[in-house]
Amino acid sequence: MAGTIAVYPGMFDPVTNGHLDLIERGVRIFDRLIVAVVTNPRKTPLFSIDERLDMLREATKGMGDIELDAFDGLLVRYVRQKKANVILRGLRAVSDFEYEFEMALTNRQMASDIETVFMAPNLEYIYLRARLVKEVARYNGDVSHYAPDYVVKKLKEKFHF
Repeated sequence: MAGTIAVYPGMFDPVTNGHLDLIERGVRIFDRLIVAVVTNPRKTPLFSIDERLDMLREATKGMGDIELDAFDGLLVRYVRQKKANVILRGLRAVSDFEYEFEMALTNRQMASDIETVFMAPNLEYIYLRARLVKEVARYNGDVSHYAPDYVVKKLKEKFHF
């Protein structure tokens, strides 16, 4: 995929080992990977945009040609603005498929020149959701298998443990 720039959008609230799995694999596949933290007015994130970017910066050190950014608005507009031609999305389970499929078709309707590439995470992360990580951390549970050490530290600070 020579010359391929991909955007991996997400809330990353917080970044999990599942996200990092896709980032590591995306860096190997695409010439350039932009990890873009989205502002979603329908959701109330635990961490601010700056905090999420900070956690991503720490978690992706040394992974390769990765650009970290934040955006709001239509994803296809952002992808075009970044001169990218691929949207990278993760599919964990069948429950993700319907939503992701609808989004991919809608994006294709708006921008037929931008492709969506789906990747399944490694089996150990197939069930992992940031929401689960936050819920376990909220009750001082061990989330060290779900997120990098720096993120675990930030979760403990956020929940005052």
